[in-house]
Amino acid sequence: MSRINTNIPSMVAARILNAQNNRLNTSLQRLATGLRINSGKDDPAGLIASENLRAEKAAIGAAITNIARANNIVAVAEGGLGEINKLLTELEDLVDRSANEAGISTNERDANQLQIDAILDSINRIANSTEFHGRKLLGGELAYTTSGVTGNTNLASVVINSAKIPNDAYRTVVVEVTGSAQLAQLNYSGGTITGNAVTIEIAGNLGTDALTFGSGTTISEITTAVNYSKDVTGVSATTSGTTLMFNSIEYGSSHFASVRALDGTFTVTGGDAGDTKDYGEDATVKINGTSAITDGLTASARNSALSVDIDLAAAFGTATGSTTFYILGGGADFMISPTISLAGSASLGIPSVSTGNLGKSGVGFLSSLAMGQTNALQSENYSTAQRIVREAQDVVSMLRGRLGAFQKDTLETTAASLQITLENTSAAESVIRDTDFALETSNLTKAQIMVQSATNVLRLANAQPQNILALLA
Repeated sequence: MSRINTNIPSMVAARILNAQNNRLNTSLQRLATGLRINSGKDDPAGLIASENLRAEKAAIGAAITNIARANNIVAVAEGGLGEINKLLTELEDLVDRSANEAGISTNERDANQLQIDAILDSINRIANSTEFHGRKLLGGELAYTTSGVTGNTNLASVVINSAKIPNDAYRTVVVEVTGSAQLAQLNYSGGTITGNAVTIEIAGNLGTDALTFGSGTTISEITTAVNYSKDVTGVSATTSGTTLMFNSIEYGSSHFASVRALDGTFTVTGGDAGDTKDYGEDATVKINGTSAITDGLTASARNSALSVDIDLAAAFGTATGSTTFYILGGGADFMISPTISLAGSASLGIPSVSTGNLGKSGVGFLSSLAMGQTNALQSENYSTAQRIVREAQDVVSMLRGRLGAFQKDTLETTAASLQITLENTSAAESVIRDTDFALETSNLTKAQIMVQSATNVLRLANAQPQNILALLA
């Protein structure tokens, strides 16, 4: 080379040295930050993928936090219901002991009533004071709001366990009875008792009683006698012309009526479990087009969009037809999915558990056990009072079970699944974005050597033009 104005080898060496310095700086930055991608130019496609994964991680983390908060809310509600369960057990004991009329004094019964009143007050207090962040969990604030239920003579009661309602919309519920519920029924057409006396055994879901009728007893008199003991047996009687009908007092396949002669002749017909025994039939019901689970006049729907328990009015459940109501809102909605959508939410309804709501329509409610009310101890309606308490226990126990199932089978399982998803998403994001220190330290060592080599080459290239001086000597 005999030119000095343009030192091409020096330019080449400088370019290579600059490139090697960039590689060295890149390795130093990756080792210092722990990230393989520090800017878009490091890996444009990888940056896009990793930012999307980071957004997914944030959404998954938020969903896990939401589940933890939901679990706390449900746990607070379940704790309050546990105390109510204990009070209902005490209430059962007081009613049962008070029913032993010959064994207690009037003063003791009055003392029991005072204790019952205190228990009822405590239940109402718990219902109104069980709160989370100022929201009353057991006072009805988390119950669903409806339209078309109040005043609907076709529906005795509606309990909405969960419902997914679109934003700014409502959910329509169509209840269609396609097959009527039936009482258990046995028929007697023998007319007035003649000849020797007849003793019959009447049995139903509540118990058994034996009745004796002498010669000349009419079917009207038999009807009266049977109805006097219906609270003992669970079997009532009615007449239609010359036919006497024995019926279970409640509808459904779990209720039966049995009539058999212990002495004399008393023939009944119509039994489906032998000549002397008959079972009722459950209504056949569709809710929003799907077959409902039925028990007598109670119909239940269970799916991801709607869980509801409906008590049908007797006139509606023993015929065919349909009725409609609407769920407008309310309930507790928890977003337990990373993607905000109706499918990703979990809904839960917690009705009021005050004494005016614990019980069952057609039987009575807990508030009727208070002093001066229909089923107070002074009324001596002990059997009815016990049934009300047991219905209240069923309501509270079922609600506790539903909350427990929601915690265990919805919240905890979803949280466990999301934890695994978070781990895998983090691993995927790490593979794309994080520095592989073993690889990068190797690259750093290589870059250091190449920088040193390029520096020496540049020094030699800069010194090469000095050889021209030999031509000038």
